[in-house]
Amino acid sequence: MVRLLVPFLVLALAVAASVLSDRPTPKADFTFINKNDVTTLDLQRMSWMQDLRVTRLLYEGLVRNNLFTWEYTIEPAVADRWEISADRKTYTFHIRDEARWSNGERVRASDFVYSWRRALLPETASDYSGQFMLIKGGRAFFEGRQKKLDEFAKRVSGGEILSVAGRLAAAQALWDESLREFDKTVGVRATDDSTLVVELERPTPYFLDLCAFPVFFPVYPPLVRQYEHLNLDTGMMECEQGWTKPPVCVSNGPMELKVWRFKRDMRLEKNPMWWNTASLKIDSIGIPSIEDPNASVMAFRTRAVDWVSDVVARYNGEMLAEKKRFYREHQGEYDALVAQGLDPVEIDRRLPPDARKNIHVFPAFGTYFLNFNCSKKLPDGRENPFFDPRVRRAFTMVVDKKTITEEVRRLDEPESHTLIPPGSIAGYTSPMGVRCISDAKDEAERREIIAEARQLLIDAGQDPKRFITVDMLFTKDGGHDVIFEAVAKNWREHLGVPVTLTQKEIKVFRDDSKNHNFMVCRGSWYGDYGDPTTFLDLNRTGDGNNDRNYSSAAYDTLLEEGSLEADPAKRMEILKSAEKMVLDEAVLLPLFTYAQIYCFDANKFTGISSHPRSDQALYQVDVFGDGKGTDRPLMLPARGR
Repeated sequence: MVRLLVPFLVLALAVAASVLSDRPTPKADFTFINKNDVTTLDLQRMSWMQDLRVTRLLYEGLVRNNLFTWEYTIEPAVADRWEISADRKTYTFHIRDEARWSNGERVRASDFVYSWRRALLPETASDYSGQFMLIKGGRAFFEGRQKKLDEFAKRVSGGEILSVAGRLAAAQALWDESLREFDKTVGVRATDDSTLVVELERPTPYFLDLCAFPVFFPVYPPLVRQYEHLNLDTGMMECEQGWTKPPVCVSNGPMELKVWRFKRDMRLEKNPMWWNTASLKIDSIGIPSIEDPNASVMAFRTRAVDWVSDVVARYNGEMLAEKKRFYREHQGEYDALVAQGLDPVEIDRRLPPDARKNIHVFPAFGTYFLNFNCSKKLPDGRENPFFDPRVRRAFTMVVDKKTITEEVRRLDEPESHTLIPPGSIAGYTSPMGVRCISDAKDEAERREIIAEARQLLIDAGQDPKRFITVDMLFTKDGGHDVIFEAVAKNWREHLGVPVTLTQKEIKVFRDDSKNHNFMVCRGSWYGDYGDPTTFLDLNRTGDGNNDRNYSSAAYDTLLEEGSLEADPAKRMEILKSAEKMVLDEAVLLPLFTYAQIYCFDANKFTGISSHPRSDQALYQVDVFGDGKGTDRPLMLPARGR
């Protein structure tokens, strides 16, 4: 009888455990939809926006950006002060005494050394390892480690090291050697628990901006080391992801990770050990997993969530039209607020309550463009007409960008003639790109531009009637199909060339674009830090993000000169010349500057920034009238104040 009861008891306990773990968490003070599920919370491996957004809540770097200044000024964070040497190559950061990990341990300078070393290990495969190569000796360490790992793998595969014990000893010896090499040659060191010294290869004006980027934030070494192990076939130091999950996760930012249920939800709660916890106006943040765009908007409308971080429902154009109708109904009041130069969020806050004003469209730090394959030959061996910049210019000139933004997208996204979003980087102004038909003042000028484009094709030795079929590659998501149909129509009508559209799944598309297996494909880029090089490096010869396969010694030289120029104004002029080169040669075809589309009620809370950089510090959210402190209107100041 007892034996018969045991399976039922086990089943009952399993069901009970499941029910207990399945209980809904209490409603959070602030709840938002993160568009997509977090893919990783391994700081040195992340690159997706949804991962970075949560990381800024859980962790903190040496410094942070002030999201509520147009200049995006740098402020102290884990480091309460720093010095920069006269040659601008050595930074000395002082870790504040009160900086703590969520387990109460002190944040030490050595934690940054450990974390930045992780980013420079080839086995970490960080998308941003190149940024750490700005540090003195960083590139040499990365390449040296990779070479020795390749040699180790050959020895194993060649049968030189057969026994498990032998491979373990060899892998451990290689690891110990790499640690010594890092300490000896790489310019990042902790002189004591409170002092971090960083030496750069050359002056890097945006280095502090990089230090505010989550990939440069620290992880807690004693915990992460528990999940590291040597791969005896490759010699690599591999790391399992268990340290990123609750309840073991240890972080040093405003919030702690309490719940992470895949494709269900996340819950973050105030970290009592954070040095500035007294500034927090909320105690908890909830992040439900809702992937369907329509369901996301419905969750907001039913007050299940407070903020939708990326509104991509097909009817978002209609939502924006409703908001414009609301503005027209309050035109006088709206115009007066705009005349004051107020932040768009503050304008909405001062207008009468109305559900129609809860959609918000802000310029984003990103550009949507088309990539031209700049290789001499196409993947099938044919001559590539787009290798000639005159051909690329011709195709650029006949695209009606205004129609795409106003009739296809309908999201108030400004048409773009530049790679770098206008006004997004202090002290930098992009040159104007190629003139296109949407710039024409009248029909006569429009016909003139089309005629000039056709002549460029002829000058390049191309007969439009015999032009090879132009294949345009894009993905199924995001409404790219209607954009590409509009561009294809322009090319067929104004140049008379045959065009086909090819739609592929995202993984196949990524592989094809990275391997330059296309003629024309969709492209986009969001800047990672506040310097023109975050966009301009995309076209550097051999860069991992150079999907166009563009290569110009003159362009690379300009980027190199920019990296060596100490005078900020002169440096910006050099970089402006670099952007002008890729625009004049039509390496890519900018279509529009992205808009960041949010859903939230400006009368309910404050703390969402409308800055083009698109970052958010959600721990700064303050719910109006919640009784937890003085409501504080965080907003961008009027321009020029």
